[in-house]
Amino acid sequence: MTTMQPWTGVVLAGGRSSRMGQDKALLPWHGRPLLDQMQALLREAGAQHVLVSGDRPDYAGIADAQPDLGPLGGLASVIARVADATKLVVVPVDMPLLSAALLSKLLAPSQHRCVAFEDQMLPMCLRIDVVVREALATRMAGDASSRSLRALQRSLQCHRVAVTASERTAFVNCNTPEQWSELIHENPD
Repeated sequence: MTTMQPWTGVVLAGGRSSRMGQDKALLPWHGRPLLDQMQALLREAGAQHVLVSGDRPDYAGIADAQPDLGPLGGLASVIARVADATKLVVVPVDMPLLSAALLSKLLAPSQHRCVAFEDQMLPMCLRIDVVVREALATRMAGDASSRSLRALQRSLQCHRVAVTASERTAFVNCNTPEQWSELIHENPD
């Protein structure tokens, strides 16, 4: 019997939420803030620890060392705090339809440094080592077009996991009040 290697969950929650007009991480989802929901999801999926990317004192959040660099900047600040060989499962704060079962599919192909679902940047799984750290440093030092999760995943030859049509609905994220309203309407408590 194979046992699962311990892993750490990361919720990216440092964005400005400018299109939403309010902090997405604190939007109510089934009676609790989205950030609480995503932390609970990672624990349910088996995370040994859960870290929050973003300047969130109430959640012991890890502030971006270099502000205003988007999700990659938040990820870089988290990775600076974890040891090599740490496996991270990274989720955005605004994807409440993700499931523990779906996240477990990212953990299965353990031989890869980077695993993500086909046609999706997030969620993703990273196995931290010197190669990942160097790829991240290169992306962070580059121009704006190279400072993206897409560029990082491309440089790490990210392994892509297939998803079914029904699983694709879990990747809905919300950036505007209209999208949020629609998601709430389609997924009542």
